[in-house]
Amino acid sequence: MSEHPDHAVNRLRCVAIARSTRPFLARGARVRRCPGCQVAVHACICAERPSLESTVSFCLLMHAYEPLKPTNTGRLIADCLPDTHAFTWARTEVDPALLALLRDPTYQPYVVFPGEYAQPTQQVCEQIAVGQGRRPLLIILDATWTQARKMFRKSPYLADVPVLSLQTEQLSRYRLRRSTRDDHLCTVEVASACLQLAGDGAAAEALDSYFQRFTDAYLSTCRKRPQ
Repeated sequence: MSEHPDHAVNRLRCVAIARSTRPFLARGARVRRCPGCQVAVHACICAERPSLESTVSFCLLMHAYEPLKPTNTGRLIADCLPDTHAFTWARTEVDPALLALLRDPTYQPYVVFPGEYAQPTQQVCEQIAVGQGRRPLLIILDATWTQARKMFRKSPYLADVPVLSLQTEQLSRYRLRRSTRDDHLCTVEVASACLQLAGDGAAAEALDSYFQRFTDAYLSTCRKRPQ
């Protein structure tokens, strides 16, 4: 068991807990969890967490409840990739730091979302421009599919950001929450697909392996308790 890493998602989690007027009771709330990996303490996988490098950066735009969920997979991206930013989504009160990040000339932002939802004037890309002077910043909407569509539609500050439309045939292997469609990837699966597209195959495979290890450990503690 280890302390939670000091990264953007865990900082959002701490802020959300501090603001809460009542405990967030997710499924399995009674389980004593490792603060680092959010798996039950007797199945902690913190020692297996990889530290990865990539040619791209990530920005998670998270629904308010996501940082509090032990099943959230956006946290796995921040666990493994140090240049990961995270902000709580808001329709009207947008974090000034997010707006500053989108204007930062060292980054080329993309919002990762199906191209069919793009605005008529919004550029749609199927490739990531790596090595062209500006570091790609991949914005992922971390929420349920229904929430993500609303977030995309009601975030005018994203209207001028190019849309990165992933063309992947991968079926989601996320087993911790139910989805109505197998082709809806969870947040960390989207990040792995982006890493592959950027040519960071080793990082993509390592992140995916850690995600599978997290899923297996989490589910194993749901099925049985230690003797």
